[in-house]
Amino acid sequence: MTTTAPIKVLLTTLGCARNDVDSEELAARLDADGFELVQDHEQPALIVINTCGFIEQAKKDSIDTILAAHETGVPVVAVGCMAERYGTELAKELPEAAAVLGFDDYPEIADRLKRILAGEQMMAPTPKDRRNLLPLSPVDRPAFNLDQPGHAISQTLGGPKVLRKRLNNEPFASLKIASGCDRRCTFCAIPRFRGSFISRDPQDILQEASWLADHGVKELVLVSENSTSFGKDLGNNQALELLLPRLAEIKGIDRVRVTYLQPAEMRPTLIQTICNTPGVVPYFDLSFQHASPTLLRRMKRFGGTQDFMNLIAEIRKLSPEAGIRSNFIVGFPGETQADFEMLEDFLNQAQLDAVGVFGFSIEDGTEAADFADQLPEFEINQRVSHLSSVADELVSQRAQARIGTETYVVVDSIHPEIEARADHQGPETDGSCRIETNLQLQVGDRYLARVIDSYGADLVVELI
Repeated sequence: MTTTAPIKVLLTTLGCARNDVDSEELAARLDADGFELVQDHEQPALIVINTCGFIEQAKKDSIDTILAAHETGVPVVAVGCMAERYGTELAKELPEAAAVLGFDDYPEIADRLKRILAGEQMMAPTPKDRRNLLPLSPVDRPAFNLDQPGHAISQTLGGPKVLRKRLNNEPFASLKIASGCDRRCTFCAIPRFRGSFISRDPQDILQEASWLADHGVKELVLVSENSTSFGKDLGNNQALELLLPRLAEIKGIDRVRVTYLQPAEMRPTLIQTICNTPGVVPYFDLSFQHASPTLLRRMKRFGGTQDFMNLIAEIRKLSPEAGIRSNFIVGFPGETQADFEMLEDFLNQAQLDAVGVFGFSIEDGTEAADFADQLPEFEINQRVSHLSSVADELVSQRAQARIGTETYVVVDSIHPEIEARADHQGPETDGSCRIETNLQLQVGDRYLARVIDSYGADLVVELI
């Protein structure tokens, strides 16, 4: 009896943590069909690249990665956000890709790849506004929940099964709680290719969280396009407040972290839950984007310096050492020097733990792409450079202010040196902690530590 060798596939993920979750769903589907997931130093039969289509630089990185993969001589398949967003256009402009597949191809990804290897030409998705695929009313959407990437639970003879395969051994993992967005920010194209907002079923989330804990995960990082909206389509606007304690109670989970919070949708009960629930870290990833009320209105967003400072004060009243991070867009059409100075002043007042500064880029299909008062690129670059320098110094000052304080840290890696993260530090974005110790520590273990020094956003700690 002869056996067929498994098809080797290299799966490369670009972009955000939500894409990481989608890749692990794809990996599970391929693994279930007998494919072998390999590393980049092994010889695959096929390379699948999960692309990012958010902003201009991310799209460029995705294209460069596809072109580099093509140089290996191995067929390259593009999936993910850029593939969904541009579909047939991308396939036409990038013949180096053997195929471009969209989100609707994910359930049949194994079949699609086999057909590509057999020489069949696959039809790329036609670009469309995925918001039109769901009912207008949020309460009518739950029936479509499992159709979203990263939401699937496989129904098997043995009962429901988590459709996910871990692609690393890190002690933290992203857990998708929702997809899509109902907001209409004038700079953002994400709702067009990710669709309207839809929550996952809480039981599915809890089941996947338990599965992650069984597979060595100690920290859950909750991700979505807008976590504050979780539950609005389930008939409960405070569903996140109910979900967080249940996640924190799962055996093996040491901490739960929420990301992608909309300032305009923050509420006292959610702040209290994040600050006061054991096992949930007081960490606030708030999407401020700017501080000028006038400019925020042009973005179709809400708030401004005073509103945001009030929110920060409310958080720090409950948890003085809470981590607060945000991203900001510089050079949005019509941004005056006064608007820019208002943003810089806000950063000085806010004393955030981590700051991302991005220059505005024109995105196809967005309102802001057609605004007449676009700023010249050189001016945007100058403002990005200046504000980034200011932000780096302010983040460094915030880290210095933590010297002498106590915090819990979780070890992420021990080679070549021990690296951990404090409660206020999200994975890969907010700095890390170097532990001064001669003890033999284990990846994933949690320790109480004292901050003794800082370098930029990074801390040096000693165990207590």
